[in-house]
Amino acid sequence: MRPTFRALRHIALASSLLFGIASQHAMADDGGKVTIMVGGITKLIYLPARLTEQLGYFKDEGLDVELLSQPAGVDAENELLAGAVQGVVGFYDHTIDLQTKGKEVKAIVVFGQVPGEVEMVSTKAADSIKSMADVKGKTLGVTGLGSSTSFLTQFLAGQHGIQSTEYTMLPVGADASFIAAVKQGRIDAGMTTEPTVSALQKSGDAKVLVDMRSVEGTKAALGGTYPASSLYVQAAWADTHKAQAAKLAHAFVRTMQFIHTHSAEEIAAKMPDDYQKDKALYVSALKASLPMYTADGKMPADGPETVLKVLSAFNPSVKGKHVDLSKTYTNEFVSSK
Repeated sequence: MRPTFRALRHIALASSLLFGIASQHAMADDGGKVTIMVGGITKLIYLPARLTEQLGYFKDEGLDVELLSQPAGVDAENELLAGAVQGVVGFYDHTIDLQTKGKEVKAIVVFGQVPGEVEMVSTKAADSIKSMADVKGKTLGVTGLGSSTSFLTQFLAGQHGIQSTEYTMLPVGADASFIAAVKQGRIDAGMTTEPTVSALQKSGDAKVLVDMRSVEGTKAALGGTYPASSLYVQAAWADTHKAQAAKLAHAFVRTMQFIHTHSAEEIAAKMPDDYQKDKALYVSALKASLPMYTADGKMPADGPETVLKVLSAFNPSVKGKHVDLSKTYTNEFVSSK
């Protein structure tokens, strides 16, 4: 008996539905390349990104991961929103800022329980800047306008009643460009990370003003732990790529455990030579940075509230707005294995 037209149509419809479901599944967990933009890949705050690659943990999970670098986290964020990359290794605070702008982004692995940032004051300006209470009329270096360094700079100055209109924030990037800005006198002080901090101290061009490389220093400056360096993705991507998200999280958690069970010398030995032109300086900077890393990739319990408090103090996008912190991060993937 030959099938009727109606039966054929039902068969075709069912086939198309099955194909559509299969296609969606393939899109969700197709095992394709994952591109991650890092907000300054040589910064020690973002060391887990390159270290995971160097240790072979991405490959162990069957992942094809490409790491790219932008000098400022805000630029990496823009790449994510444009769909050019699947993830960003940057500061968690961007997820809160973006939620108030209608963008659903969440951190799925937390690398740093504290910022790892240091406000450095140029030796030339050290006599006139003894604390953040003295920055009125000064030029302060940040990686980029709208970056996490600009958020933290505004908060630290605001604690002393100094508004952002009373000083100049100059985007100077990181690493060599930050050092050049200090040496050339273009900034009086500025926020940067290791190994730039140690390089400036060694050369004698700058001194530490505010140190947020440890939990103690961060609590003194910000009032609590401040989860910072993290892997964040668009929420929709995490929902439709759960297998890839879990594999990424597992690879990074292995790296966090490696960091906590090895010395600075052993960790440095795994990093590319061009990251550590001065090996002794690099190891010294890494030793100073080790306290900032989480051991398990999980969000510190008190962290999101501290970050929201900091952003609400000065950021007009966040101040007075309702923020659902539960949507800005998840421990689901780091806990999945």
